[in-house]
Amino acid sequence: MATDGEGTAGLYKDTLLAGLWRENPVFRLLLGMCPTLAVTAAVKPALTMGCCVIFVLVCSNIVVSLMRNLLRPHLRILMFTLTIATFVTIADLFLKAFQPEMSAALGPYVPLIIVNCIIICRAEACASKNALAISIIDAVGMGAGFTLTLCALAGVRELLATGKLFGASVMPDWFVPWAAMGMPVGAFVTLGLMLGLVNTITGKKD
Repeated sequence: MATDGEGTAGLYKDTLLAGLWRENPVFRLLLGMCPTLAVTAAVKPALTMGCCVIFVLVCSNIVVSLMRNLLRPHLRILMFTLTIATFVTIADLFLKAFQPEMSAALGPYVPLIIVNCIIICRAEACASKNALAISIIDAVGMGAGFTLTLCALAGVRELLATGKLFGASVMPDWFVPWAAMGMPVGAFVTLGLMLGLVNTITGKKD
């Protein structure tokens, strides 16, 4: 018979893995499509965006979980939004101060994390209903799943568009770059193909 500790460990594991695959925010829930399509032309901006989302998710889930018993229904969304906006501002100012080139490359998409459906969804579905530990694990899992998805899309697009990864050439000399993969059409095509692959793997049908 499983002990309470084993049951808790299993819950933490399931929560973490849910964000990575079973409830992956992009491939399974189709959330956060704007940055998914907009910042995945190269791996560096995709990874930076993913790290910002993880930071905001973890911090906002912590705050929402701690104040969950004080929330009132008519103020719930307002408090979520104010909390998220605070940490998005911190992330945006940090990039501007220490990574100005990356901040310029990401443009308005870091401030737009405020309206990212992933963040508000986890605040509502998890942090406002659960204790601190599970809220943090949920944020880490969802944030990591989002980041890995962005990096996978960006890796394919950057490789096919330039023959490089992280700015280093990895394709043979005979390779002809596909310029379209660095354009918006490349984002839609790559995302569509990856969604199809995920649905095939999971046996999901329309």
